[in-house]
Amino acid sequence: MVVFQGPGRRTPAGSRKKSLRGIRQFELGRVPAFTGIGPKRLRRIRLMGGDEKIRLLSVDVCNLFDPTTKAFKKGKITQAVENPANRHFVRRNILTKGAIILTDSGKARITSKPGQDGTINAILIEGSA
Repeated sequence: MVVFQGPGRRTPAGSRKKSLRGIRQFELGRVPAFTGIGPKRLRRIRLMGGDEKIRLLSVDVCNLFDPTTKAFKKGKITQAVENPANRHFVRRNILTKGAIILTDSGKARITSKPGQDGTINAILIEGSA
C-alpha cells in the first residue's frame, strides 16, 4: 500500500487545486512497521539511492544501558507499559521510540527507532531491587 506524503490537493480555503503533475516517487511513504514482542523477525527495505533500512517486525530482546553502572547488557522484553505515541499501542504491545517497556531488569525507555534501525536500545529508568 502506498502512503502519499506530498502537497495536498486543496487550497487553504478548501477549493480544489489544478493537478499539473502526478505523484512523484520521492513523495511516497510506507505503512509503519508496528514492531511487536516475540521471536525476532525483520524485513529489509531498499530506499532511494540504494540505501537500506531494517524493519523490525517483532523482537524479544533489547540492548539495555544501566546509568548507575554505565554498562550495557541484554535484556528480555516482557511487555509494553506505556507508549506516548498512541495509548492503544500498549495493549497491542507495539514498540516505538519513547515507549516504556518492562524487562527482566526493570522498566526501560526505548531510545532507538525499531521500525528503522533494526534494533532496540533502551535506558533503564527503574531497576528491580
